Amino acid sequence: MKLNEIRPAPGAVKKRKRVACGPGSGHGKTATRGHKGQNSRSGGGVPPWFEGGQMPLQRRVPKRGFTNIFKVPYQVVNLERLNRFDKGAKVNRGALIEAGLVRKAALPVKILGRGELKVALDIEVDAVSAAAAKAIQAVGGTIKLLSGKEPPGAGDKTPV
Repeated sequence: MKLNEIRPAPGAVKKRKRVACGPGSGHGKTATRGHKGQNSRSGGGVPPWFEGGQMPLQRRVPKRGFTNIFKVPYQVVNLERLNRFDKGAKVNRGALIEAGLVRKAALPVKILGRGELKVALDIEVDAVSAAAAKAIQAVGGTIKLLSGKEPPGAGDKTPV
């Protein structure tokens, strides 16, 4: 067997239907569209969701909920994943992208408190949860929020 002898299996390849190529083609005159009617016309036909005039599904089903246009879509990073940084390292959005912990530079970053932080870090992000702030400060790290606000629990008078 040679490359030039390879053929598809019998019946595997069909000839293309050549419509509107005259009476000899067997698909001339109406070009397999039938006579008159919406589907015979250029641009004719109904969309896949059309139900023949019946009340369509998207109008029959009740609508629920809403989209909060003020929601801030944070990229979240848990404490346990910050242990890959060296002690005293500055952790900001750029460092998190470089480390592969977040993907998008345009979206704000929030640190959450899952896991245990073992190294003291200088963290500069958009938001931090109260549990994460407490854990970061407990190991001697610092938190600076890009909004200029105080991190949660910073004003607590209780001794650590």
